[in-house]
Amino acid sequence: MTHPTEIPGWRHVYSGKVRDLYLPAEGPEDRMLVVASDRVSAFDHVLSPGIPGKGELLTRLSLWWFDRLGVPNHLRSGEIPEAVRGRTMLTRRLEMLPVECVVRGYLTGSGWAEYQQHGTVCDIPLPAGLENGDRLPEPLFTPAYKAPLGEHDENISFDRTVELVGRDRAEQLRDASLDIYRRAAAIAEEKGLILADTKFEFGVDDDGVLRLADEVLTSDSSRYWDRAAWERGTTPEERMASFDKQIVRDWLAAHWDRTGTPPELPAEIVERTAARYRELIDRLTV
Repeated sequence: MTHPTEIPGWRHVYSGKVRDLYLPAEGPEDRMLVVASDRVSAFDHVLSPGIPGKGELLTRLSLWWFDRLGVPNHLRSGEIPEAVRGRTMLTRRLEMLPVECVVRGYLTGSGWAEYQQHGTVCDIPLPAGLENGDRLPEPLFTPAYKAPLGEHDENISFDRTVELVGRDRAEQLRDASLDIYRRAAAIAEEKGLILADTKFEFGVDDDGVLRLADEVLTSDSSRYWDRAAWERGTTPEERMASFDKQIVRDWLAAHWDRTGTPPELPAEIVERTAARYRELIDRLTV
C-alpha cells in the first residue's frame, strides 16, 4: 500500500483499501478529509500498480451524485488542501453506523449463486424461473455488517440490523437506501445505464441527523451495466459487462490462486480498467 500524502495542517488517522482519512492537526476535530487514492483492491488485497486517475474519478462521481440526491450528507464547505485537491472531500465527522446498506435491483453476483441453490437472495425468497442478470420484482435491501479491515463483511438479516442500531434507525436506513437507489436508477436509465446494485454507508451527526457518507454510487461501490447491451446480449458476459474493476478481478482469478502476494497487474489491464471508469463518468455526467 502506498504511503498517505503528507498534508500540512492535517494528520493522517486511517487508511482503508482506497481512502485515507485525516483530522486537523490542531483545534477542534469536527472536520475530516476523505482522500481517494488510485489504489485498487480485489479479493481483499490491494494490488499493484494502481489505476491512474481513479481517486479523482471516484471523488468527482461521488460529488456529482451528492449534488443530485438532495439528502443530508457528510459534506461541508471549506478549502481543500492543494496537495490533494480533486480527489478529496471535506466532511463533517459522524458516528458511522456498522451497517453496509446494500440494495440489489438485479439478480447477479453472489445473489445469483444463492438463488441457483436456494431460490433466495440473502434468505429473501424470490419467484422461480429468474435468469442471471434479470431485473428483480422489487429492489431488495440486503444489509451487511461492516467487518474490521482485513475481514469479510457479513450479510445480515433486517432483524440483526435492528439489534445493531435499533428498530427506528434500521427502518430509516432501509427506507432511505431504497429511495436513493430508485432515484439513482432512474437517473442512470436516462443515460442508457442500468444500476444493478449498490451499497451505501450512513452516519449520525451530533444532532442525531442521519447522513449519507463515504463514497456514493461510484464504480467501486456500485455495479453499472450498459442498458442496450443488457437488452441485446445473449450471454451473461455481454449483458453484464460492468463499468468497474471486474476486468481486474477476472484477470486476477485467471492468474493467481489467492495464496501469497498477488501478481502485478499488466499495463493493458490497468488501462482497460481506467477506460471503463472514465467511460462511466462521461456517460453519467455529460
